[in-house]
Amino acid sequence: MKIVLHAAAALALCMAGPAFAEPGNIAAAVADSTRPKDDRDTDAARKPADTIAFAGVTTGMVVGELFPGGGYYTRMLSDVVGPTGKIYALETTRWKGSVEADNQMAAGHPNIIVQGTPFGEFNLPEKIDIFWITQNYHDLHIAEYGTVDMAAFNRHVFESLKPGGTYFILDHAANSGETDADIAKLHRIEKARVLKEVTAAGFVLIAENDDALHNPADDHTKPIFDASIRGHTDQYMLKFRKP
Repeated sequence: MKIVLHAAAALALCMAGPAFAEPGNIAAAVADSTRPKDDRDTDAARKPADTIAFAGVTTGMVVGELFPGGGYYTRMLSDVVGPTGKIYALETTRWKGSVEADNQMAAGHPNIIVQGTPFGEFNLPEKIDIFWITQNYHDLHIAEYGTVDMAAFNRHVFESLKPGGTYFILDHAANSGETDADIAKLHRIEKARVLKEVTAAGFVLIAENDDALHNPADDHTKPIFDASIRGHTDQYMLKFRKP
């Protein structure tokens, strides 16, 4: 797995603590037999161990996960941070049944706290270590779901993190020059656009990974729900640090 570290990464990582989660802990979370079979069946394509390690989730951390979407990652993150950590599952009331599904998912995981709010909003009761978004940053650009001021949203993420905290984004790759109409149609977002929006809020990009979830067969022109690529889209990971 190729990981590109950026200029200030070495210093930032040293100041902020461990760069990667404990491999054994992650392996145990992924191997947890209580995870739904449908989730486990997608692990080969989604590579959760690589993803969680890249994001840097470790025991005792407090994580805010936007749009858990049924809890594919939420359950594993809960296991990785353990009883001394917390997962704030930040769900939207805009998507019918999502909050209820998250509450069912959280049963048996006392360190998962589900919060339901209007689309694009969240309120955290404490500063957190990692703000996590997988496959959903692009949704914040879709007006059908709600109008989100992305500059304000990313500043809110910045303010919600502890100094040295991580903003982790994984999303479906898009071709350059896409419009908001393209995002709504394809459910993809250009990496350059994410970089521009997030760094404008004060974040520093410290690492990116275009290889772990790369699929050369995906030319970025089809919606992510197209049967020919669904579950196998070309994706990228970005790791930002709050200075």
